[in-house]
Amino acid sequence: MPGEPRRMRADARRNYERLLAEANTAFLAQGTEVSLEQIAKNAGVAIGTLYSHFPTRQALLEALMRERIKTITARTRELREHPSPGEALDTWVRAAVAHAGSYRGLATSLMSAFEDESSALHAACRELTTAGELLLDRAQQAGVVRPDATASDLFALVNAMAWAGESVPADQAERLLAFSLDGLRTR
Repeated sequence: MPGEPRRMRADARRNYERLLAEANTAFLAQGTEVSLEQIAKNAGVAIGTLYSHFPTRQALLEALMRERIKTITARTRELREHPSPGEALDTWVRAAVAHAGSYRGLATSLMSAFEDESSALHAACRELTTAGELLLDRAQQAGVVRPDATASDLFALVNAMAWAGESVPADQAERLLAFSLDGLRTR
C-alpha cells in the first residue's frame, strides 16, 4: 500500500502512527485542505518525514481511509444477508455517506480520484464502488431499485450527499439523502 513500507524501524513506525493520528485530528477539525506542515509540526516531525511516509495529500488520506473501507466492506458482507435488499442498500448508502463525509473536503477528493488511476485514493474509490455494486445488483434483481442505476451512479450519489452534508444544515442533508434514495427505487 502507498504510504506504508513493509517493515519500518520502531522510530519510523512511531512517526508514521503519530502522523496518521495528527492528520485524522486535523482533518476532522479543519477538513482535508489543512496544512501538511501543521500536521507534521503537531506530530513532532519535520515536513520531510511526513513526505517520506506520504508523498502526497491523497496518499495520507488513503492511509487514513484503509481501516474505514475495511469496516464498510465488512458491513457490505453483513448486509448481503439482510432480508430486504432495498433496506440493505439504503443502510449501506447511509454508511458510505457518513464515511465520505467524515472529513470536510473528502467527498470532493474521492470524486476526483474515482477516475484518476494515478491517485492514491483510486483503489479506495474502486473498493467502495465494488462493495456498493454488490448491494445495488441484489436490490435490482429483487426489483426494488431502478434497473438503469449503475455502481458509478451510486458512488456519485454517495459523494454528492456527503458534500451536501458539508454545505447545508443536517436536517436538509437528511431530506436530500431521503429524496435521493427514493429516486433510486422502482415505482
